[in-house]
Amino acid sequence: MTALAFIFTFGLLTIAHEVGHFTVAKLAGIRVEEFGIGFGPSVVTAWRGETLYSLRLLPLGGFVKMSGEDAPVPDDDRAFNNKPVLCRLAVIAAGPFMNLLLAILLFALIFFLVGIPERAPLVGAVLEGSPAAEAGLAAGDRVLSINGEEVASWEEMVAAIQDSGTEVIAVRFARQGEIITVELRPEIDPDSGIGYIGIQRGMRRYRILTSLYYGFVQTVAILAFIIARLGEMLTGQIAPEITGPVGIVQAVGEVVRTGLLNLLSLAAILSINIALFNLFPIPMLDGGQILFLGLEALRKKPLKPEQEGFLRFVGILFLLFLLVVVTYRDISRLLL
Repeated sequence: MTALAFIFTFGLLTIAHEVGHFTVAKLAGIRVEEFGIGFGPSVVTAWRGETLYSLRLLPLGGFVKMSGEDAPVPDDDRAFNNKPVLCRLAVIAAGPFMNLLLAILLFALIFFLVGIPERAPLVGAVLEGSPAAEAGLAAGDRVLSINGEEVASWEEMVAAIQDSGTEVIAVRFARQGEIITVELRPEIDPDSGIGYIGIQRGMRRYRILTSLYYGFVQTVAILAFIIARLGEMLTGQIAPEITGPVGIVQAVGEVVRTGLLNLLSLAAILSINIALFNLFPIPMLDGGQILFLGLEALRKKPLKPEQEGFLRFVGILFLLFLLVVVTYRDISRLLL
């Protein structure tokens, strides 16, 4: 199950990224020689027009092979290298952009199907056999106070319950215009060691356009958080925390057991990370290509093929080194 979930998740992120490059390249009139998903020997191939579509043996990554991308093709106005800088920039940036767009769509789908957690202390569901169920609480009840202390948010209510430990508490709530007060004794969660009464947070579902808006807001918020954390890492405020393929497989395996929607949420977060990582100015990444195009725009001429080739080689070495380091850290965490 973990392997299938990882292939599904990584395949979804890869396809979105490469579709971005592919679509803008086609719109720009660039000759796309091959659109491939995965690496290694081809398993399935099909020609459509001038483009070969291939599914490779190893479903880890993908690529779009454009004429004139790796080696200049003179006298061909459809070659990548002969297109204006802004056109090539749009093709390269389309990959990370599609990953961000995918994150927005995934979050919007979750918000549309499940909803967004209510800020208010509104009961969404009551666990059978829990203290709350035995006391008579039901879905739709709005908690007003705990032990006489008013609670305005779900977080305030949870904190009040946890602070009480296993002591009997008075829960005052509203139900269809009626104010009810019950007493119950919280239980201790064996996993977390904190008190709980067995209620789940209420969710508010939205229409598709509103869900898209909140999907955008959520994506921007997570992107800003990641950038802030990277800044703290680079300035030494916090220890570096980087997860590699092994850690991602482990995370996918843990999340898939909790349901498809949680897996989609993880996929959205990973898609944001992939978009940002690809924008790093490292040769062999989209950000490296954007850096080369920026230098070309400033110098009014592209880098020499041998210069670009050397920088790409350095980029490959750096990425391999980074892969080894994060894989070692992931395995070390698993063994601890």
